[in-house]
Order: sequence, then structure tokens, then C-alpha cells
Amino acid sequence: MERPLIAVLNGPNLNMLGQRQPEIYGRATLDDVEQLCLQTAEKLGLAIDFRQTNIEGELISWVQDCRKRARGIIINPAGYTHTSIALLDALLTTDLPVIEVHISNIHRREPFRHHSYVSRAATGVICGLGVAGYSLALQAMTDLILNEDD
Repeated sequence: MERPLIAVLNGPNLNMLGQRQPEIYGRATLDDVEQLCLQTAEKLGLAIDFRQTNIEGELISWVQDCRKRARGIIINPAGYTHTSIALLDALLTTDLPVIEVHISNIHRREPFRHHSYVSRAATGVICGLGVAGYSLALQAMTDLILNEDD
């Protein structure tokens, strides 16, 4: 039986994890996050497509491509969380479950970070739990997919 594919998409500056503001984002690198996701997906019987880009249009294209190939999207839109209506529109057109993940608690940070356009398209949001939020999102996505299949 083929494993359900979950797209794990990451936005701008997440390639700098481990170097950029470790007091906020921790010391784990994006490679560490990918390994965590691969290990969690293996335990849950999922396949993942883990990607990161600094380019808004590329992220939107990846979201659009998910319509044909993925069962769900886990997205850390990073700075696009607060600015990209185009990303929101792309997510809304997928008709897939979406889980928004943030490493830091965006609600304890600067006021401009408190609003998320992406949340409008999200089935759920995980923030403030560090990189473990990705593993939790994969677990939640598994539950969403199983309930969808019932």
C-alpha cells in the first residue's frame, strides 16, 4: 500500500535555522528538522516531500502542485505568514488539510507577527513548541487523513 504523501513546505529564512536568532528559533538546523520529519513520517506510515524556499512565487507553485499529488500540507510560511494573500489564496484552492507551523510563539512577539493570513486556510495551527511542532503536525495530519478516509 502506498504511503500518503504530505508536503512539508518552509518559507523564507528557514534555511538559516541554527544560525539566525537561536534565542528565538533554537539551535536545530533545517536539516535537523527534515530528519525529525522523516523519522516521524516513517513511524506514522507517511511519505513526505520536505522543501524550503526564499521565493514567494515558488512556494505558491508548490502549494498549487499539491492539489494533484499530496494528501495534506504542513507549512511554515515564515515571513509570508503576515504578508501573503497570494499564499492564502493558493492554500484555499487546494481543498487539502493544512497545518500551519511556527517554531516560535508568534503571539508573544512583535505585534505585526500576531496576524496570520495563512491561518484562514489552516485546519490547525501549532506555534511556540520549537521544531517539535513539525512532528506534532505530522501526527495531527495522520489523524485528519484517517478521519477523512472513514
